[in-house]
Order: sequence, then structure tokens, then C-alpha cells
Amino acid sequence: MDLKGEYRLPASRETVWDKLNDPEVLKRCIPGCEELEKTGDNEMKATVTAKVGPVKAKFNGEVRLENMNPPESYSIVGEGKGGIAGFAKGGADVHLAEDGAETILTYEVSAQVGGKLAQLGGRLIDSSAKKLSGQFFDNFAKEVEAAEQGQAVET
Repeated sequence: MDLKGEYRLPASRETVWDKLNDPEVLKRCIPGCEELEKTGDNEMKATVTAKVGPVKAKFNGEVRLENMNPPESYSIVGEGKGGIAGFAKGGADVHLAEDGAETILTYEVSAQVGGKLAQLGGRLIDSSAKKLSGQFFDNFAKEVEAAEQGQAVET
């Protein structure tokens, strides 16, 4: 499964970069995220509950940030295990470009699923992935806007 997208964010590239590297911000933005804890310089562990079609599972996983090029780009690589539901692993390349006072965030995601999740069919998995990534970036845009206005996001 591959996803691509672009978001225009009303903030400087440095602000967007800082938010993309803040575990508390990411925890608030990731749908179903129960825990996100930094375990090293560029490593985190996470617990996320996700529903894909009829399958709902709690995934425990690890995330690494690689190919760091602040404040322009990085890669996110992760893997999560959801018990009987199966596993998900993949990565995303994220790029930030300045456009006046705004930042254009582009991303390319590739992911694989196995176990019970893989039996659901590609169309259902793709639509769930698009929905979850849309929720993440909508939440992230709100975080960035609030930061630019000096406000906290209400959760």
C-alpha cells in the first residue's frame, strides 16, 4: 500500500519541524494513540488502538526517525504488532518546503500488513489508511495553527 499527500500549513518551516519532532504533539495527532514515549535520540515506542474494517486491535510498536535533514526532511520507519490481528510495518518520507510564511508538507507512505489484517482486502485497508492519515494531518494542522497563534489545542 502506498499513499502520497500534501498539506499547506500556516506556519514557518521551523515551527512545523519542531512539531513533527515533539512526541506529545504526535501523540495528540495520531488517531487511537494511547502512549508515545521517546526511548532514544530518534526512537520512540508507541501503543495505538486502530480499527480496520471489522478488526480492532491494540498495536505495540517502535518508531525510528532516519535520514534526518533538519528542518527540511526525514524518514519515519516503524513496525507494530497487534497480536492475533497481525502486524503493520512501513515508513514515510516527509519533506517540508517554505512558501512565504507557510510551509508545504509532502509525504509518501509505504506500508505492509500481515495476519488477519491482510485477509481484509486491499481496498478496505487502503481506505482505512487514507482515513487515518487524513485524521492525523488534520489534527497536526490544528496543532501547528495553535502554535502559531500561541494557543494550546483543546483535546
